[in-house]
Amino acid sequence: MNTLFPVARQFAETVIQITPLGNGLINDTYLVTTDLSPFVLQRINRKIFPKPDQIMANLLMLNQHLEHKSSAAVKLKIPAILKTATSYQDEQGDYWRALDFIDNTESLETFSNISQAQQTGFALGHFHRLVSDLDPLLLHDTLPGFHIAPDYLSHYHQVLTQAPRQHAAESHYCAGFIARFQHITDDLETAKQQGLLSLRVIHGDPKLNNFLFDQHSKQIVSIIDLDTVKPGLVHYDIGDCLRSCCHRPESNEFDLEICATILRSYLSEAGAFFSDHDYQYLYAAIQLIPFELGLRFYTDYLEGNRYFKITELNQNLQRAVDQFRLCESVMAQESAIKTLIEQLRKQ
Repeated sequence: MNTLFPVARQFAETVIQITPLGNGLINDTYLVTTDLSPFVLQRINRKIFPKPDQIMANLLMLNQHLEHKSSAAVKLKIPAILKTATSYQDEQGDYWRALDFIDNTESLETFSNISQAQQTGFALGHFHRLVSDLDPLLLHDTLPGFHIAPDYLSHYHQVLTQAPRQHAAESHYCAGFIARFQHITDDLETAKQQGLLSLRVIHGDPKLNNFLFDQHSKQIVSIIDLDTVKPGLVHYDIGDCLRSCCHRPESNEFDLEICATILRSYLSEAGAFFSDHDYQYLYAAIQLIPFELGLRFYTDYLEGNRYFKITELNQNLQRAVDQFRLCESVMAQESAIKTLIEQLRKQ
């Protein structure tokens, strides 16, 4: 941690302590204690985000957009860029930025009660509603190709031709699952190209641990990790949120009760701008996102684990298996999920 002190001092004169914060797979994040207010220090992964200045521009645009809304209308805190300096590039070329720390909050890895699921759905829907009047074309695409499932599939097939021969049963399972269901990768992108789904501002990574709960009230007060805010389909966000929140890791089953709770509260906000086509493609999103992530994990495993952080050699392979099992569970409940969506559409 001592090597980080010179970096942290670019944003504050007095730095008392630096400790790791969170467990993200992409950026390195730290909590910096100062003689004034603590702040969040992040090293942006240049391999993933080659143009970090665009991330900062998007974050500024988002903050400015929300500042023009009444305080009563905004029920989420968005981490602001520290005013002392917007960013810093060190001698190694690493790009650093500092954000306000939202104190007395905690993130969750799993739900302990259904109220937390209700709040998560509401918070994501509220975020989408807040930015529904922000022109997505004003934002940079910080991750070109992100969530474009047909491109992930094409890359997978390229990698497959060069990857070493796979003998593990888990690898055979992944390859077979992809071969059987690769046709679903086109569902959302085709609908977008046909004009059935509209480009909007999305969060890009709304998994459960990117929502902050107040430690006292137990209410969600913030949504964080905004590097992936960009133009996209809100279906990617709701699909990814459900993938994260409805996944029972012990069995890799999809929890339909939590899905119903999240969707109901999400649509209490997002329903204000949802079209019939938006409802029509909700199931496709719920099915696609775990398949897409499994595809990405398995491809990264075949490439030698270049993208996602790992702590053991076969971790991305196991991650892929888990996501494909989750996708199987979604498919097994297709009729029930579609019935739920239709009921919510009529409310």
